[in-house]
Amino acid sequence: MSKAFAKEDDDRDDEPEPAETPAARRSSYITVEGYKKLQGELEHLWKAERPRVTAEVAAAAAQGDRSENAEYIYGKKRLREIDRRIRFLTRRLDSLTVADGIPADRGRVYFGAWITVEDEDGEEHTWRIVGPDEFDVGTGRISLESPLARALLGKRVGDNVTVSRPKGDIEYVLLNIRYEG
Repeated sequence: MSKAFAKEDDDRDDEPEPAETPAARRSSYITVEGYKKLQGELEHLWKAERPRVTAEVAAAAAQGDRSENAEYIYGKKRLREIDRRIRFLTRRLDSLTVADGIPADRGRVYFGAWITVEDEDGEEHTWRIVGPDEFDVGTGRISLESPLARALLGKRVGDNVTVSRPKGDIEYVLLNIRYEG
C-alpha cells in the first residue's frame, strides 16, 4: 500500500527489524553493574518515559487535525522509538549472561578484570574489560571484543602486549590485575 494512503496514526514501525542485528552477534557477557544499568533504562522507558509521551500524544490528538499537528506526529515517532528500544532491551536482557564471580586464577586477565598497563611513552592506563553493551572508554571500560581486550585476555602481570591499530602497533606492559567482587 502506498504511504500516501496509510493512516497517520498507524502504530506499525516504518521499517522492519533486521533478522540478525549487530547485537545478536555480540558477546553475551555483562557485568552485574552493566546488567543493572540496562534494567534501569528499561524500567525508566517503560514506567516514566513512555507514559509521559503517551499523555503528550493524547493531548496533541485532542487538538483536532492530526495531519498537520507537529506535536502529534513527533510524539508518535518518539513512541515508536521508545517501543523499539524496549523490545531490544527486553530481548537483550533475556540473552545476557551476568558474570559476577571472581576467577580462581586472579593472576590472569579475564572478563571483568581491572587492568593497569604502561604504554611505550611510560603513561599508565587503567581499564576494565566489560561486555559490548556497557563499554565506555571515557570511564575506563573497554569492550571484551576490542582489539586491546582480546590481546590482554589470559595475560599475566609483567607480560608485554602488542595491539594493532590503524595508526600503527602499540606495545603495553601489564602492570596490575584486580577483580572486585
